Amino acid sequence: MTIRVRRVAAACALGAALTACGAPSAPHASRPAPSAPTAAVSSRPPTLAPGPAGLTPVFKNGPRVGGKTVALTFDADMTADEGPRAAKGEHFDNPQLISTLRTLKVSATVFMTGRWADEYPAEARAIGRDPQFEIANHSYSHYAFTGDCYGLPTVSPDRMKADVERAYTAFKKAGVPNAMPYFRFPGGCYDRQALKTLSAVGVTAVQWDVVSGDAFATDSDAVAQQVLEGVKPGSVVVMHCTRSAAPATEKAVRMIVPELRKKGYRFVKVSELIGAADRHR
Repeated sequence: MTIRVRRVAAACALGAALTACGAPSAPHASRPAPSAPTAAVSSRPPTLAPGPAGLTPVFKNGPRVGGKTVALTFDADMTADEGPRAAKGEHFDNPQLISTLRTLKVSATVFMTGRWADEYPAEARAIGRDPQFEIANHSYSHYAFTGDCYGLPTVSPDRMKADVERAYTAFKKAGVPNAMPYFRFPGGCYDRQALKTLSAVGVTAVQWDVVSGDAFATDSDAVAQQVLEGVKPGSVVVMHCTRSAAPATEKAVRMIVPELRKKGYRFVKVSELIGAADRHR
């Protein structure tokens, strides 16, 4: 592994380069997803309180004290215009990765685009109904919520809220029972306007503090090393659940998990880290 390879891999992950540019598909009307289940208050997923001026809160990592926990997160990316590529045989899913996580008994959070759920409804439903996992929102279209975000096409401010809500609608259509009130900005790009616009949706924005560098990486050893060097207690690791554009991820996970367990780490979902962060405020 060279320094150049690791830097390029990190840039790819941060740039969410798992997308193809194209004209946005026509928006569909949708109803807002509830920010939490309508059952008893104690059953609601933990969220962070709104930021100053009511802005959408942003979560990057959990507490650094109180135990060695780490959240592996996987972005299931597919843009609104990549249907033709899927029809020609390109795989935007990664069932082997999900199978490996199940075998290793690793809890994880999947940040899924609505377009991915539309393309792979059976897989979305299986992940969403498995208590080992939780599904969170990664937008419908995987278009950027700011300008100049690694070359991604953009969503206009007046369509941002609808794009997030449309993803929740896609999850429900696929049979996902309880998608979490967490949102990851495509490319990790956001500004005050985006945080203000999404405040009405009631989500907590989830970033990360460890970049795996798995996007377009072919060296699983390099991906594993980058994660192992970066993880601290409470870390959120960003990886991808896309065979065609992150082919080394599944093998890297098989190396990462036992090494972190040797160091005393416990794998948790993002919801557990957010709950711990809220208690430490």
